Amino acid sequence: MKKTSTRLADGRELIYYDARDDAVRDAVDRRPLDPTVTTSETRRDPLLGDSVAIASHRQGRTYHPPANECPLCPSSGDRLSEIPDSSYDVAVFENRFPSLAGDSGRCEVVCFTSDHDASFADLTEEQAGLVLDAWTDRTAELSHLPSVEQVFCFENRGAEIGVTLGHPHGQIYAYPFTTPRTALMLRSLAAHKEATGGANLFDDVVARELSDGDRIVLDAEHWVAFVPYAAHWPYEVHLYPKHRVADLLALDDAARTEFPQVYLELLRRFDRIFGESEPPTPYIAAWHQAPFGTLEEFEGVSRDDFALHLELFTIRRTSGKLKFLAGSESGMNVFINDVPPETAAQRLREVASS
Repeated sequence: MKKTSTRLADGRELIYYDARDDAVRDAVDRRPLDPTVTTSETRRDPLLGDSVAIASHRQGRTYHPPANECPLCPSSGDRLSEIPDSSYDVAVFENRFPSLAGDSGRCEVVCFTSDHDASFADLTEEQAGLVLDAWTDRTAELSHLPSVEQVFCFENRGAEIGVTLGHPHGQIYAYPFTTPRTALMLRSLAAHKEATGGANLFDDVVARELSDGDRIVLDAEHWVAFVPYAAHWPYEVHLYPKHRVADLLALDDAARTEFPQVYLELLRRFDRIFGESEPPTPYIAAWHQAPFGTLEEFEGVSRDDFALHLELFTIRRTSGKLKFLAGSESGMNVFINDVPPETAAQRLREVASS
């Protein structure tokens, strides 16, 4: 992998990740951009104990542009985009309309491919491996920023999810705090460790799924994918490396090599859940990594106790119907799932590649 860092016209950082070591990335951003101005701040909710990002400048962000005005495609002639070069393998840049900025963290956009009409599932294993390298490198770099406590790599795919740009891309949020969802996991981890005399909750969850077998979707040499016992979403898969590590940086070579094959297979199965004639399945793919900040409030738990894993889920519950977060889910955070996890797992096994 070759990494080339440069700056856009308004001062934001842009990084190219190339599979070839001889790639040259010297194109200049020719757009007449003013410096980026953000109003991002985080406010803590005193009742719930969580934080909310207030980012009013995002009201003016790019919204469903036509394909010939896509800001994530390479620049071509007089059509100038966020990517000054005429081609790229993987590109990462600071979001022009960030939810988090300055002392409130940082937001980046990850362009998986220059092909506007592709999706992550269309990538080759080499391309998917390069994306993994980019996620890993950005996690390492962002973890060193003084305002950053947790790094979250994710992809929103599909208009139903709320995606406003059709080009295949994901995002990275670098938070100035430990996120509420991770804090819940850490509290459960600490409670389980105390109740069992030192057992690791993540290890026990994975071991239970492997033992039961009913919810296993894919069992590879270095990775295992399963529908969790208490899945929140109609079709939800958790992907774990079999050797527990805290973050992407700690993955060994064997797991890194096998990941593209496993992950691409999962994404392709997701697109076949509802039948070949159905539109692409909308999904969220979310990496969960251990925070880089102190874990003092989670007594007895260290970073090494956390288990890196990816959670992949769709809000489509059946053909033509979405799972909406209604009163119980949005008001009380109590999910109601219409699809039994065992049924979802069976369907995801049925649509395996031949």
